Order: sequence, then C-alpha cells, then structure tokens
Amino acid sequence: MRRMSRGFTLLELLVVMSIIALATVGVSFALRDTGGTELRREGERLAVLLESARAQSRASGTTVRWRATANGFVFEGLPTLKMPDRWLLAGTRTNGPATLWLGPEPIISAQQVWIVNEAYPGRAVRIATDGVRAFTVEAMQ
Repeated sequence: MRRMSRGFTLLELLVVMSIIALATVGVSFALRDTGGTELRREGERLAVLLESARAQSRASGTTVRWRATANGFVFEGLPTLKMPDRWLLAGTRTNGPATLWLGPEPIISAQQVWIVNEAYPGRAVRIATDGVRAFTVEAMQ
C-alpha cells in the first residue's frame, strides 16, 4: 500500500528555517551603518539642546550664545538652566564657524553649524535654522 505525502517533513522545515536565518544574518550585516547614525544622533541631540536654550532665552529675555570649545560646547547667558557641555561621541567637533546666537527675539538670523567626527572621515551633519523654524538636522556624506 502506498502512503500519500501530506506535507513537509521535519527535516525539510529545518532546512528552510536555516536558510531564512542565514539570509537574515547576511542582510543585517549588509545594512550596518558606518557611523552615520551615531553622528546624526549627535546632531539631533544638539538641535534639541539649541531649541531648548532658544526657548529659555525667549522666556527669560536674555541673550544666549552657543559656542564650541576644545572639549565640547557651552551655552552662555542661561543663568538658571544647566545645559550639557560635552559631545556624546568621542572625537566630535565642529567644522567651520562655531558660534550661534539664540535669542531672545522670536526671529533670529539664519544660522548653521557643521559637526564632524574624526572616526568617520567624509561624513558631516549640518544643524541649521532659517531663523523662524526650529533647528533641523541634515546628514551629508
């Protein structure tokens, strides 16, 4: 009497699942970022800090200046708010002019700052505002 095949054997299912697992591992290694994500995250953090200082400047009526230093950056003019002053990613620095004026006027001049990291040559992140809108982050390669 002949038995009819009614599905897949356990061995066939294991082989297919192994192939899928290997393909998934290969794709995850292929999609690895070489630092662009970390540098962009640093730029997004700086944009949030700049907007926070800008809001504090408008609320207090004081002029706030952000400037890069040898070891990080500093917010000058915020008497009550202690802001971070270090980059999260070691080796990060600004490229080009590194001073931004953040207020207290509701409309400020168009400004930008470029950040780079020595570990990721050829990559840069631009944090900019047109003076009306919030600071935005744009990655450049």
